[in-house]
Amino acid sequence: MTERAQASPGRRTVMGVGAAVLGTAALGVTGTAQAADRSGGRGGHRLDLPVPTVIGHRGTSGYRPEHTLGSYQLALDMGAHVIEQDLVPTRDGHLVCRHENDITATTDVAAHPEFASRRTTKKVDGVSLTGWFTEDFTLAELKTLRAKERIPGNRQKNTLYDGRWEVPTFEEVLRWADREGRRRGKPVWLYVETKHPTYFRGLGLGLEEPLAKLLRRYGRHRAQSPLILQSFEPGSIQRLSKLVATPRVVLLSGAGSKPWDFVASGDPRTTDDLVKPAGLKWMASFAQGIGPTLDLIIPKDGSGRLTTPTTLVRDAHAQGLILHPYTMRNENTFLPADFRRGTDPNAYGDAFGAFAAYFATGIDGIFSDNPDTALLAAADFAGE
Repeated sequence: MTERAQASPGRRTVMGVGAAVLGTAALGVTGTAQAADRSGGRGGHRLDLPVPTVIGHRGTSGYRPEHTLGSYQLALDMGAHVIEQDLVPTRDGHLVCRHENDITATTDVAAHPEFASRRTTKKVDGVSLTGWFTEDFTLAELKTLRAKERIPGNRQKNTLYDGRWEVPTFEEVLRWADREGRRRGKPVWLYVETKHPTYFRGLGLGLEEPLAKLLRRYGRHRAQSPLILQSFEPGSIQRLSKLVATPRVVLLSGAGSKPWDFVASGDPRTTDDLVKPAGLKWMASFAQGIGPTLDLIIPKDGSGRLTTPTTLVRDAHAQGLILHPYTMRNENTFLPADFRRGTDPNAYGDAFGAFAAYFATGIDGIFSDNPDTALLAAADFAGE
């Protein structure tokens, strides 16, 4: 029986600290998993999510300016299982939802003459950037700005919504999720990333403590809470593990890269080390999953075509870790070369074919800018 034929529209359980994702998926075969506790009697939390889990990347950034309430609402209306927020701080310590602290491309700040003098050059995680940064604005000042499409060259239609929404605080998103959860009769799942935590801690604007405070205030600090924490810095996830029981995922950049907290601390390990069994075992001691870039699941050759899958899915499952790789987008320019169609880089390619290739590896979910497409692809894979 093929993997696709064997799959079913069931649900898999994400286990807690010291526990594992069991069932056919943990053996490298997709399908409905019968979760079991491998924690040696220590118990653990269980998260009931469909598999493959569809995560609305920054909401529905394929259709609306990212990290706006409009983008989040559309993701929820489309049926995304989980909706992502990236968090950065304001000068007065509020957590707001932006993919980066550099808001030059995602807001109309450049059109505000009163903030012209705030334009500056900074080095963030070793990269020199010139623009406007959230840590130089109070929340009240940031609220005078409006969000806009980040990549208008690729997504011209999204510019229709420029200026429609403001920059939301994370607390506003928590309130929105609670309202929508009550209205729908089931919780709204959130996927929350700490951005550049080492950088911000150096400015006296640490992210983990205020984030944990908000999670406790809104009852999302428990092992069973409908929220997943994530970061590209393992140290941030370790810090959060001591503050809340909320499930946690370590994000992984491309081969050869190094988490910035490793750079700052002198840790010699790279992503290449972390995806090996020893690295996965280490991350499993404080996290429940990993979020690798898709190229760590199936590398591409020099022409951008998919090659042979790595053993990462099998190896991570062996350590009890779920895998939520990133990011699938519908446009040709973002797809593997195998699935591009026509000559327009901004036209849609064969996204369904690409989803099928990634789902066949046994991943537990995927981030997508187009959750409606991802949901249809997941249903195809499950044989619905």
